[in-house]
Amino acid sequence: MNNAIEISKLTKKYKGFLLDDLSFTVPAGFICGFIGKNGAGKTTTMKLMLNMAISDGGQIKLLGRSNDDTLLKEELGVLFDQPYYQEDWTPIDIERAMKPFYKGWDSSCYHKYLERFSLNPRQKYKTLSRGMKMKLGLAVTLSHGAKLLLLDEPSSGLDPVMRDEILDILRDYMVEENRSVFFSTHITSDLEKIADYIVYIDRGRIIYSGPKDDLLEKYCYIRGGNGDLPLEKRKRVIGMREHIGGFEGMIETSELGGLPQSVVIEEVSLEDIMICLSREGKRYD
Repeated sequence: MNNAIEISKLTKKYKGFLLDDLSFTVPAGFICGFIGKNGAGKTTTMKLMLNMAISDGGQIKLLGRSNDDTLLKEELGVLFDQPYYQEDWTPIDIERAMKPFYKGWDSSCYHKYLERFSLNPRQKYKTLSRGMKMKLGLAVTLSHGAKLLLLDEPSSGLDPVMRDEILDILRDYMVEENRSVFFSTHITSDLEKIADYIVYIDRGRIIYSGPKDDLLEKYCYIRGGNGDLPLEKRKRVIGMREHIGGFEGMIETSELGGLPQSVVIEEVSLEDIMICLSREGKRYD
Protein backbone atom coordinates (compact mmCIF):
# COMPACT_ATOMS: atom_id res chain seq x y z
CA MET A 1 0.00 0.00 0.00
CA ASN A 2 1.55 3.28 -1.16
CA ASN A 3 -1.39 5.61 -0.52
CA ALA A 4 -3.45 6.05 2.61
CA ILE A 5 -6.16 7.88 0.63
CA GLU A 6 -7.08 7.66 -3.05
CA ILE A 7 -9.99 9.74 -4.35
CA SER A 8 -10.89 9.74 -8.02
CA LYS A 9 -13.50 11.87 -9.79
CA LEU A 10 -15.59 12.27 -6.64
CA THR A 11 -18.77 14.28 -7.21
CA LYS A 12 -21.60 15.36 -4.93
CA LYS A 13 -24.39 17.80 -5.80
CA TYR A 14 -26.38 19.78 -3.28
CA LYS A 15 -28.68 22.71 -3.92
CA GLY A 16 -26.32 25.62 -4.46
CA PHE A 17 -23.14 23.56 -4.09
CA LEU A 18 -21.18 21.13 -6.24
CA LEU A 19 -18.27 18.96 -5.17
CA ASP A 20 -16.75 18.90 -8.61
CA ASP A 21 -14.86 15.85 -9.88
CA LEU A 22 -12.38 15.67 -6.97
CA SER A 23 -9.23 13.63 -7.43
CA PHE A 24 -6.25 13.46 -5.07
CA THR A 25 -4.04 11.00 -3.21
CA VAL A 26 -2.37 11.08 0.19
CA PRO A 27 0.76 8.93 0.60
CA ALA A 28 0.83 6.53 3.54
CA GLY A 29 3.00 7.49 6.49
CA PHE A 30 2.44 11.24 6.37
CA ILE A 31 0.28 13.98 7.90
CA CYS A 32 -1.84 15.73 5.29
CA GLY A 33 -3.56 19.05 5.95
CA PHE A 34 -6.93 19.59 4.27
CA ILE A 35 -7.48 23.33 3.86
CA GLY A 36 -10.09 25.65 2.41
CA LYS A 37 -12.38 28.41 3.58
CA ASN A 38 -15.71 27.62 5.25
CA GLY A 39 -18.14 26.13 2.75
CA ALA A 40 -15.38 25.00 0.39
CA GLY A 41 -16.32 21.32 0.70
CA LYS A 42 -14.00 19.96 3.41
CA THR A 43 -16.64 18.43 5.67
CA THR A 44 -18.66 17.15 2.69
CA THR A 45 -15.57 15.39 1.37
CA MET A 46 -14.84 13.79 4.73
CA LYS A 47 -18.45 12.64 5.16
CA LEU A 48 -18.27 10.99 1.74
CA MET A 49 -15.00 9.31 2.73
CA LEU A 50 -16.73 7.90 5.81
CA ASN A 51 -19.94 6.85 4.00
CA MET A 52 -21.91 9.39 6.00
CA ALA A 53 -23.20 10.74 2.70
CA ILE A 54 -23.73 9.13 -0.70
CA SER A 55 -21.72 10.43 -3.65
CA ASP A 56 -23.10 11.09 -7.11
CA GLY A 57 -20.02 9.57 -8.70
CA GLY A 58 -16.37 8.70 -8.25
CA GLN A 59 -14.32 6.30 -6.19
CA ILE A 60 -12.83 6.45 -2.69
CA LYS A 61 -10.16 4.13 -1.34
CA LEU A 62 -8.81 4.26 2.20
CA LEU A 63 -5.78 2.17 3.12
CA GLY A 64 -6.00 0.47 -0.27
CA ARG A 65 -9.63 -0.65 0.12
CA SER A 66 -12.98 0.72 -0.94
CA ASN A 67 -14.42 3.00 1.71
CA ASP A 68 -17.56 0.83 1.91
CA ASP A 69 -15.51 -2.11 3.22
CA THR A 70 -17.01 -2.75 6.67
CA LEU A 71 -13.68 -4.01 8.02
CA LEU A 72 -12.15 -0.57 7.51
CA LYS A 73 -13.70 0.79 10.70
CA GLU A 74 -11.13 -1.17 12.69
CA GLU A 75 -8.32 0.78 11.05
CA LEU A 76 -9.85 4.27 11.00
CA GLY A 77 -9.79 6.79 13.82
CA VAL A 78 -12.38 9.52 13.31
CA LEU A 79 -12.83 12.76 15.22
CA PHE A 80 -15.03 15.70 14.24
CA ASP A 81 -14.89 19.20 15.70
CA GLN A 82 -17.21 18.16 18.53
CA PRO A 83 -17.21 14.62 19.96
CA TYR A 84 -20.75 13.42 20.65
CA TYR A 85 -21.28 11.29 23.74
CA GLN A 86 -24.13 11.05 26.22
CA GLU A 87 -23.95 14.06 28.51
CA ASP A 88 -24.12 12.00 31.70
CA TRP A 89 -21.51 9.45 30.60
CA THR A 90 -18.08 9.36 32.21
CA PRO A 91 -14.91 8.26 30.39
CA ILE A 92 -15.48 4.81 31.93
CA ASP A 93 -19.01 4.71 30.46
CA ILE A 94 -17.68 5.84 27.09
CA GLU A 95 -15.15 3.00 27.07
CA ARG A 96 -17.89 0.46 27.84
CA ALA A 97 -19.92 1.82 24.92
CA MET A 98 -17.03 1.97 22.41
CA LYS A 99 -15.11 -1.19 23.25
CA PRO A 100 -17.52 -3.69 21.59
CA PHE A 101 -17.14 -1.94 18.23
CA TYR A 102 -13.37 -2.50 17.99
CA LYS A 103 -11.59 -5.84 18.18
CA GLY A 104 -8.34 -3.97 18.69
CA TRP A 105 -9.55 -1.86 21.62
CA ASP A 106 -6.72 -1.38 24.11
CA SER A 107 -7.99 -0.49 27.59
CA SER A 108 -4.48 0.06 28.88
CA CYS A 109 -3.78 2.55 26.09
CA TYR A 110 -7.09 4.35 26.71
CA HIS A 111 -6.41 4.80 30.42
CA LYS A 112 -2.86 5.96 29.73
CA TYR A 113 -4.32 8.71 27.56
CA LEU A 114 -6.83 9.61 30.27
CA GLU A 115 -3.93 9.96 32.69
CA ARG A 116 -1.79 11.91 30.22
CA PHE A 117 -4.68 14.31 29.56
CA SER A 118 -5.51 14.64 33.27
CA LEU A 119 -9.04 13.35 32.65
CA ASN A 120 -10.97 12.04 35.62
CA PRO A 121 -12.39 8.63 34.60
CA ARG A 122 -15.51 9.33 36.67
CA GLN A 123 -16.21 12.92 35.63
CA LYS A 124 -19.37 13.42 33.59
CA TYR A 125 -18.89 14.45 29.98
CA LYS A 126 -21.19 17.48 30.28
CA THR A 127 -18.92 19.04 32.93
CA LEU A 128 -15.79 18.95 30.74
CA SER A 129 -14.44 22.03 28.98
CA ARG A 130 -14.31 22.06 25.18
CA GLY A 131 -10.59 21.32 25.25
CA MET A 132 -11.02 18.39 27.62
CA LYS A 133 -13.84 17.01 25.46
CA MET A 134 -11.51 17.09 22.45
CA LYS A 135 -8.81 15.30 24.44
CA LEU A 136 -11.31 12.64 25.47
CA GLY A 137 -12.32 12.25 21.84
CA LEU A 138 -8.67 11.81 20.91
CA ALA A 139 -8.21 9.23 23.65
CA VAL A 140 -11.04 7.18 22.15
CA THR A 141 -9.77 7.69 18.59
CA LEU A 142 -6.23 6.59 19.46
CA SER A 143 -7.08 3.54 21.56
CA HIS A 144 -7.96 0.90 19.01
CA GLY A 145 -4.88 0.73 16.80
CA ALA A 146 -6.11 2.94 13.95
CA LYS A 147 -3.78 3.25 10.97
CA LEU A 148 -5.47 6.31 9.48
CA LEU A 149 -6.84 9.26 11.46
CA LEU A 150 -9.51 11.42 9.84
CA LEU A 151 -9.79 14.62 11.88
CA ASP A 152 -12.24 17.39 11.02
CA GLU A 153 -11.34 20.68 12.72
CA PRO A 154 -10.11 19.03 15.95
CA SER A 155 -8.36 22.19 17.14
CA SER A 156 -11.12 24.67 16.28
CA GLY A 157 -11.97 26.94 19.18
CA LEU A 158 -9.06 25.79 21.33
CA ASP A 159 -6.45 28.10 22.82
CA PRO A 160 -2.89 28.03 21.39
CA VAL A 161 -1.50 25.97 24.28
CA MET A 162 -4.17 23.30 23.88
CA ARG A 163 -3.72 23.25 20.10
CA ASP A 164 0.03 22.77 20.50
CA GLU A 165 -0.59 19.87 22.87
CA ILE A 166 -2.85 18.19 20.29
CA LEU A 167 -0.10 18.58 17.68
CA ASP A 168 2.33 16.86 20.07
CA ILE A 169 -0.15 13.99 20.43
CA LEU A 170 -0.29 13.60 16.65
CA ARG A 171 3.53 13.64 16.44
CA ASP A 172 3.67 10.84 19.00
CA TYR A 173 1.04 8.89 17.07
CA MET A 174 3.14 9.12 13.90
CA VAL A 175 6.23 7.60 15.54
CA GLU A 176 4.93 4.14 14.69
CA GLU A 177 5.33 3.17 11.02
CA ASN A 178 2.46 2.89 8.52
CA ARG A 179 0.29 5.48 10.21
CA SER A 180 -1.29 8.44 8.44
CA VAL A 181 -3.32 11.53 9.37
CA PHE A 182 -5.79 13.52 7.26
CA PHE A 183 -6.29 16.74 9.18
CA SER A 184 -8.95 19.27 8.15
CA THR A 185 -8.52 22.71 9.67
CA HIS A 186 -8.78 26.41 8.92
CA ILE A 187 -5.96 27.13 11.39
CA THR A 188 -3.20 26.93 8.81
CA SER A 189 -0.44 27.84 11.27
CA ASP A 190 -0.97 24.43 12.90
CA LEU A 191 -0.39 22.71 9.58
CA GLU A 192 2.81 24.65 8.95
CA LYS A 193 4.16 23.07 12.14
CA ILE A 194 3.14 19.48 11.49
CA ALA A 195 1.88 18.68 7.97
CA ASP A 196 3.91 17.02 5.21
CA TYR A 197 1.25 17.29 2.50
CA ILE A 198 -1.51 19.76 1.69
CA VAL A 199 -4.80 19.28 -0.13
CA TYR A 200 -6.41 22.65 -0.86
CA ILE A 201 -10.08 22.78 -1.83
CA ASP A 202 -12.03 25.85 -2.91
CA ARG A 203 -15.65 26.02 -4.06
CA GLY A 204 -15.85 22.27 -4.42
CA ARG A 205 -12.73 21.64 -6.47
CA ILE A 206 -9.11 20.82 -5.72
CA ILE A 207 -6.74 23.76 -6.13
CA TYR A 208 -3.57 22.00 -4.99
CA SER A 209 -2.55 18.56 -3.83
CA GLY A 210 1.06 17.79 -2.99
CA PRO A 211 3.96 18.41 -0.61
CA LYS A 212 3.48 21.39 1.70
CA ASP A 213 6.98 22.74 1.06
CA ASP A 214 6.44 22.74 -2.72
CA LEU A 215 3.35 24.91 -2.28
CA LEU A 216 5.10 27.34 0.07
CA GLU A 217 8.12 27.59 -2.21
CA LYS A 218 5.97 28.31 -5.27
CA TYR A 219 5.03 31.79 -4.06
CA CYS A 220 6.50 34.84 -2.31
CA TYR A 221 4.81 37.79 -0.67
CA ILE A 222 5.87 41.21 -1.94
CA ARG A 223 5.19 44.74 -0.80
CA GLY A 224 6.37 48.14 -1.88
CA GLY A 225 5.60 51.82 -2.27
CA ASN A 226 3.70 53.68 -4.96
CA GLY A 227 5.53 53.39 -8.27
CA ASP A 228 7.75 50.50 -7.13
CA LEU A 229 5.94 47.86 -9.19
CA PRO A 230 6.89 47.72 -12.89
CA LEU A 231 3.87 47.69 -15.18
CA GLU A 232 4.84 44.35 -16.75
CA LYS A 233 4.91 42.74 -13.27
CA ARG A 234 1.63 44.21 -12.11
CA LYS A 235 -0.51 41.60 -13.84
CA ARG A 236 1.63 38.84 -12.28
CA VAL A 237 0.73 39.81 -8.72
CA ILE A 238 -1.96 37.57 -7.25
CA GLY A 239 -4.50 39.09 -4.90
CA MET A 240 -2.87 42.50 -4.97
CA ARG A 241 -4.07 45.03 -2.44
CA GLU A 242 -3.31 48.71 -3.00
CA HIS A 243 -3.40 51.35 -0.30
CA ILE A 244 -2.32 54.92 0.20
CA GLY A 245 1.28 53.92 0.94
CA GLY A 246 1.77 51.40 -1.85
CA PHE A 247 0.84 47.79 -2.56
CA GLU A 248 1.16 44.22 -1.32
CA GLY A 249 0.34 40.82 -2.77
CA MET A 250 1.65 37.42 -3.79
CA ILE A 251 3.70 36.44 -6.80
CA GLU A 252 5.13 33.20 -8.09
CA THR A 253 8.78 32.78 -7.17
CA SER A 254 9.65 32.29 -10.83
CA GLU A 255 8.41 35.84 -11.52
CA LEU A 256 10.70 37.61 -9.03
CA GLY A 257 13.28 38.57 -11.66
CA GLY A 258 13.02 42.17 -12.74
CA LEU A 259 11.60 43.57 -9.49
CA PRO A 260 13.42 46.67 -8.21
CA GLN A 261 15.39 46.46 -4.96
CA SER A 262 12.84 48.73 -3.28
CA VAL A 263 10.28 45.90 -3.34
CA VAL A 264 10.34 43.84 -0.14
CA ILE A 265 10.20 40.07 -0.69
CA GLU A 266 8.98 37.82 2.13
CA GLU A 267 8.24 34.16 2.65
CA VAL A 268 4.62 33.27 2.15
CA SER A 269 2.40 31.39 4.62
CA LEU A 270 -0.47 29.00 3.88
CA GLU A 271 -2.82 31.71 5.12
CA ASP A 272 -1.29 34.21 2.68
CA ILE A 273 -1.80 31.77 -0.17
CA MET A 274 -5.44 31.14 0.72
CA ILE A 275 -6.23 34.85 1.12
CA CYS A 276 -4.49 35.96 -2.07
CA LEU A 277 -5.95 33.21 -4.23
CA SER A 278 -9.37 33.94 -2.77
CA ARG A 279 -8.98 37.62 -3.67
CA GLU A 280 -7.95 36.72 -7.18
CA GLY A 281 -10.90 34.39 -7.49
CA LYS A 282 -9.87 32.58 -10.64
CA ARG A 283 -6.06 32.30 -10.93
CA TYR A 284 -5.43 28.94 -9.28
CA ASP A 285 -2.90 27.27 -11.57
